[in-house]
Amino acid sequence: MKEVSYDELHENKEIVESTKNGWIGYTDHYWQVAIFPDTNESFKARFKTLNDRRNSIQIDFINDNVKSVEPNSNLVTKSYVFAGAKEVPLIDNYIKELNVNKLDLSVDFGWFYFLTKPLFYALNFLSTKFQNFGIGIIILTIFIRIILFPLANKSFKSMNSMRILTPEIQRVRERYKDDRQKMNQEMFALYREKKINPAAGCLPILIQIPIFFALYKVLFVSIEMRHAPFFGWIKDLSAPDPTSLFNLFGLIPWDPPLFLTIGIWPLLMGLTMYLQQKINPPPPDPIQAKIFMMLPFIFTFLLATFPSGMVVYWTVNNVLSIGQQYILLKKQKKE
Repeated sequence: MKEVSYDELHENKEIVESTKNGWIGYTDHYWQVAIFPDTNESFKARFKTLNDRRNSIQIDFINDNVKSVEPNSNLVTKSYVFAGAKEVPLIDNYIKELNVNKLDLSVDFGWFYFLTKPLFYALNFLSTKFQNFGIGIIILTIFIRIILFPLANKSFKSMNSMRILTPEIQRVRERYKDDRQKMNQEMFALYREKKINPAAGCLPILIQIPIFFALYKVLFVSIEMRHAPFFGWIKDLSAPDPTSLFNLFGLIPWDPPLFLTIGIWPLLMGLTMYLQQKINPPPPDPIQAKIFMMLPFIFTFLLATFPSGMVVYWTVNNVLSIGQQYILLKKQKKE
C-alpha cells in the first residue's frame, strides 16, 4: 500500500499510480471513501489537487486498456464505491466477495499487522460473546498469559533465583568494590555456578512489547472500540480514564489539564507495577535500582493519556504476573 499525505499532494499537484486489482481513496481514523474497478486489468489511479477549489482533492481512476464498441453492440463497465465506517469484518467480506486486493490495509493496524489483526478478531469474538469489550480485554489478557506461561515461568525462576542470591552478590560487591573487573568476573562465576541468567528476566517484557503495541493499535484504530463502555465511570474504552487524582476524582468542580488527568485505572496500574518491582530482585547497580523505582511513577503519568482499555490490559497483566511470581518464589524458597 502507498500512502500519500496532503503535504505531498500539495507539493506535486498530481500523483498517478498504475496497478492491478487495487483501490484508491481517502481514509481517516474511522471512516473512508474508496473506489475500485470490477476488473483484474491494469488501471491508472490518480490524486489531483483542484486549483479552482480551495482545499479540494479529486480522486479517480481510468482503465489502461482501450476497448472498441462495435456497431449494434454494448460495452458494460462496472466499478464500486465504498463509503462508510472501517468495520474490519465488513471490509474482509468485501475482499472475499469482490476480490479487492488489500482493502483491509485501510485500517491502520501498523507494523505488527500479522499480530494485530488476529488480536482484533479474538477481542471482537470475546467481546461479542460477553457483551462487554472490557471483559473481552480481561479474558484475552488471561489467554495471552497462558500462552506465555512457560516462558514467563522460566524468566521468573531466574529472577527469583537472583533474589535469593542477593546476599551473596552483595558480599562479592563489598569484597571487590575497589576492583570492578575482578568483581564482574566473580559475579559471572557465581551466576555460572548457580546456572542463572541475569538477563532472562527481560525476555517476557521484550515479547510483551509487540503484543502491547498490537493491542494498542486494536483499541486505537478499531471503530468497534469507539464508545464501547466498561463498568462504572469508564464509558469509552478507546478514550483515557476520565477521572483525575488532582480534582479528587470529580469531588472538586475543576477540569485539570490533560497532563494532570491521572485516573483511577492508571493509579491501579502504577500500584501493581510497583508491587511487581518489590517482588523482583533489585538491580545490582544502585543508580539502576533508583531508575527502576521511578518507572511505576513515569508509566502512571504516561499511560494516563492512553485508551483506558489499554490500561485495563496492563493492570490485569501485572496482577497475573504478581500472582505467578509470588507462587513460584514461595516454591523456590522451600526448595
